[in-house]
Formats: sequence, structure tokens, C-alpha cells
Amino acid sequence: MAFGEVVSKAKPYLAMVFLQVGYAGMYVISVASLKRGMNHYVLVVYRNAVAVAAIAPFALWFESRKVRPKMTLSIFLKTMALALLEPVLDQNFYYVGANLTSAGFASALFNILPAITFLMAIVLRMEKVNLRQRRSQAKLVGTIVTVAGAVLMILYKGPVLDFVWSKGRSHQNTAVGHQNSSNWLKGTLMLLSGCFCWSCFFILQSNTIDSYPAELTLTTLICLMGALMGSLVALVAERGSAKPWIIGWDTRLLAAVYSGVICSGVAYYMQGKVMKERGPVFVTAFNPLCMIITAVLGSIVLAEDITLGSVIGAVFIVIGLYSLIWGKSKDHLNQRSQSSEKTGAFELPLAITDAGKSSTAVGIPASQILEQ
Repeated sequence: MAFGEVVSKAKPYLAMVFLQVGYAGMYVISVASLKRGMNHYVLVVYRNAVAVAAIAPFALWFESRKVRPKMTLSIFLKTMALALLEPVLDQNFYYVGANLTSAGFASALFNILPAITFLMAIVLRMEKVNLRQRRSQAKLVGTIVTVAGAVLMILYKGPVLDFVWSKGRSHQNTAVGHQNSSNWLKGTLMLLSGCFCWSCFFILQSNTIDSYPAELTLTTLICLMGALMGSLVALVAERGSAKPWIIGWDTRLLAAVYSGVICSGVAYYMQGKVMKERGPVFVTAFNPLCMIITAVLGSIVLAEDITLGSVIGAVFIVIGLYSLIWGKSKDHLNQRSQSSEKTGAFELPLAITDAGKSSTAVGIPASQILEQ
């Protein structure tokens, strides 16, 4: 196998790993800014405004009018729905929930996202399940185990665990749930609502990209509409007060810039590219890596406690999710083999004629190539 082919096959995995590292940093930085007085409505607006400023130049340069499809009413409405689901609803739900619990708990609970996405994909017939096939059994069992792990994390906390970097440190119970069970429950419900909205976003984004395959432009439009709608929500929620909008050169500015560039602009684009090839369930199946990184960073930077219940639940979630990933990888291999059988030929690139006005696809039967 050539090195270029290996790199090509590894690209979707490397892209998702990069995003999870980026999300882990966002979880820690945003919670730190919220605990220092950052308004979550304002953070959503600034985050999406920064994303527009970062991505729009690339969209204008790389996606000319010839590449960019025509904007129709259907695509515009889908874009509005995408902006409402993720930049407005999911981000606000997440910031409130993470502030009421902890960065580590929030990132761990968000690991049920692939399970929710998988169930929604089944309902919408985007995923096929045949209980006689091992890959379908793996996906179903993985979903059940993932949900069980999330429920365990919610219902059981257990003792606080000490690690190398936390020895000798007094436990501050940074998760508000340790101090106020009602706030902890409210935060959990907010996070679950955010998971549902984010899952709907992935499903709708996958559908929208099929009819509007200009990922950079779509990302810019989603963030722009999200910033506008988020501004209206913030103005209503804060009753027009100007104080929450004033931020300095501190973690609040860092949270807005970092999350805007990495977790909105770059993330939407890379997710769209990978979705074209692997689908929304594959994109959401890498959250366990983010959970591990966030838990360690949250414990070191924010002095958050890691409980036994969180660790046990996280183990269940990781096992379930990688069972789901295994099933999805088998689906991908099966789809590729079926595609090869249907074509029955190795397709060569399009050959441009001398006139430069027409092109033809040249197909050579596999049997003839093998004979040669």
C-alpha cells in the first residue's frame, strides 16, 4: 500500500482527533471564563462573530461563484435552522450546563451524542440496521452501553479520586452539583438538551451539504446567522444592558477567539468534509478522546474533582462508543465493496478533449486490466 493511500485513508481519523483536542481546550477555557464573570449569551455572539471573520475570507477566495451553488429558499431555511440549533441553542445550553457542573462532567456527558445521533439516523432511515449482521449488533449494543454509562454518571458520583497532579490539594468541589443538587440537576438537563440540539445539527448539516456542497460558505452563513440570532437573544435576556458586552484582555477574550476560530469555524468545515464520506455518526464517535483530555486539563487547570462514578461511567461510554465505531467502519468497508461490484470497472480520471469544452469518463473493465 502506497504512503499516499495510507495518508488518504487516515485523513478522516486525524481530522476528528484534531477537533477533539480543540474541543477539549474550548471546554476548559470557556468554563474558566464563565466562572470569572463572562456572560454566556455574549460569549455565543462573540464566538460566532470571530468565526465569521476567520472563515469568510477563505470562503470568498476558494469558493468562487462557479463552485458555490445557487442559494435557494430551501437551503436558506436549512441554514437558519442550523444556526438556531448549534450556535444559539446548543452553545447556550452547554455553557449554562458546564458552569453549573464542571468542564470534565460536561465533556463526559456529551459522549452520548453519537448514541443520540445514531438513534435519530435510524428513525430518519439514514442508518440501516440488520440484527443478523454483526456490525449492526455492534452498533446497537454500543448505543445501549453508551446510554447506560451516561445514566450511571448522572445517578452516581462516589468518592473523589486523587491523581499525581492533585495529591495534597484540598477538594474544592468545583462541580456545583456537589454543593447544590438542584443546580447540578438543572445543569445536567441543560447539557442533555444541548446534546439533542447538537445531534439534530449534525443530521441536518449532513442533509444540507448534499444540496449545498460549499462547506466554507455554509460555515460562514451558519456562524453569521448564529451571531445575529444570538445577539437578539442576548439583548432580550440582558434587557439591553451594555455591561455584559465589555470584556478585557483576559480569559474572556481568549474564550471567544479560541472557540470561534477552532470550535465553530474550523470545526463546522472539517465536520462537513468528513460527513460527505463517512456520515454524521462517524463524526460524533470520537468524543471519548475529548472527554479524557478535558478531564485531565480540568483537574489540573480548574482544580476540578474527578469522582469514581464519572470514571466508571466514562469507561462504559468509551466501550460503547468504540463498539459503535467498529460497526460503522464495517459499514464503510461494505459500502465500498458493493460500489466496486456495481461498477465492475476501474474508473480513470476525466479526460479533457483538445477543444477544452467537453469531457468523457474512460472505464476499463477490471478483467482486462488483470489480463494485462
